[in-house]
Amino acid sequence: MNTFVFLADGFEETEAIAPIDVMRRAGFHVVTVSIMGKKQVRSSHGVVVEADALFEECDFSEAGMLVLPGGMPGTKNLAAHEGLCKLLVSAAGKDVILGAICAAPSVFGGLGLLKGEQATCYPGFEEYLTGAEVKKEPVVVSHQFITSRGAGTALRFGFALVAKVKGQAFSDELAAGMMF
Repeated sequence: MNTFVFLADGFEETEAIAPIDVMRRAGFHVVTVSIMGKKQVRSSHGVVVEADALFEECDFSEAGMLVLPGGMPGTKNLAAHEGLCKLLVSAAGKDVILGAICAAPSVFGGLGLLKGEQATCYPGFEEYLTGAEVKKEPVVVSHQFITSRGAGTALRFGFALVAKVKGQAFSDELAAGMMF
């Protein structure tokens, strides 16, 4: 599974790293992508991470999954990136899984992608899930969208992303092996 995780200055590190770890353990080909024009990206808590690639360098034509970590101002930076927004709109309605956690589901909402879908987010961002039926569950799977609430649900989010591709039994076995 070709998976792209988008990093912007101000991303929440647990919401990025935990799902990346889970997906790589599941055998997904995960590429971390900086939208900042440089490979080093600074998290909301000052942790510097080096992305695998720059947005401009990537070929997304074979993408099976696009994932947005939350955090502030990371989510605002994601929403402001024109190329990423065009990619997300293009992927909606196709056979591409779209995942977002914490405040990041608001990016989908702002693009009008959640109409008729169920979704969740960090408390206080519900109003930005335009058109969605908002749930207060840790993780919500609705067609091609997988959304989650925050750093404390990051592993569950990762397991849900894996389950969507490899099935619940595989995901449960992976979770058990990680002592979840």
